[in-house]
Amino acid sequence: MNISVVIPLLNEQESLTELHDWIVRVMLSNQFSYEIIFIDDGSTDDSWRIISTLASQDVHVKGIQFLKNFGKSQALHAGFEKAQGEVVITMDADLQDNPDEIPELYHMIKTEGYDLVSGWKKKRYDSVISKNLPSKLFNWAARKTSGVKLNDFNCGLKAYKLEVVKNIDVNGEMHRYIPVLSKNAGFTNIGEKVVQHQARKYGITKFGIDRFLHGFLDLITIWFLSRFGKRPMHLFGALGFIMITIGFAFALYLGINKLFLNQEGRLITDRPEFFISLTTMVIGTQFFVAGFLGEIILRMKQDKKRYAIKSALNLNEH
Repeated sequence: MNISVVIPLLNEQESLTELHDWIVRVMLSNQFSYEIIFIDDGSTDDSWRIISTLASQDVHVKGIQFLKNFGKSQALHAGFEKAQGEVVITMDADLQDNPDEIPELYHMIKTEGYDLVSGWKKKRYDSVISKNLPSKLFNWAARKTSGVKLNDFNCGLKAYKLEVVKNIDVNGEMHRYIPVLSKNAGFTNIGEKVVQHQARKYGITKFGIDRFLHGFLDLITIWFLSRFGKRPMHLFGALGFIMITIGFAFALYLGINKLFLNQEGRLITDRPEFFISLTTMVIGTQFFVAGFLGEIILRMKQDKKRYAIKSALNLNEH
């Protein structure tokens, strides 16, 4: 199979049929073998009914329905698990991503050797204040922190080699950082393509400005995981050693001063250096404990499902 199109969605009943027909036209005109996997992330409208109808009419359509809204990252993870195409394309269901971009994305993966190609919505039709400006700031911070030189981390239109999606773990709200996750997994040939962004045709956006705050917090998380995720003791142990060394130095100074230099001076417990010494040694010990716990948790971690599937259509277990 050439292409798997993975489409997470939430309450997009108006656009699904139009999106399906558009994708099919592109696939047939380019003679691709394909599958379209819709992941309904707990929609409360008729999205699942429409997906069910499409699946009954088109064997290329597959569907996954979550019991409730678990988030876009979990929806992508479920779609990646089921994808079988040599190239996996992700796109949003709101018709703001253009399916006509699929052939070029496919060829960039297959003929130019990219592991991942991310879309870049260079010209956007979103609100400047609530989306465009925060998005530019977010992308700048992501580039500086991750070292991945992309202009648009959050574009839903991306293409991947199949082995990439099978070897990354998309969880929490880490869908914004799939290129970073891919780089950390060893897939470093990451490209970018300017893609056409279209104004929303139906409904309203499901994401508010608060997603950028969450995005920056996730950026800190992924920076930590990429640097110290496999050996948390390297960070916490170093911090603990520094703090304990500072505390011991103050304690040594106080001891020498009291015993040999200023025996008639203030009590040690009346001096601020005593509390600095005590506090830094306690904090240092806590850092060491955090490092040990992190190492233990890392070795005991088990893979757990982060979502619950209610229904599935045309999916064969493999």
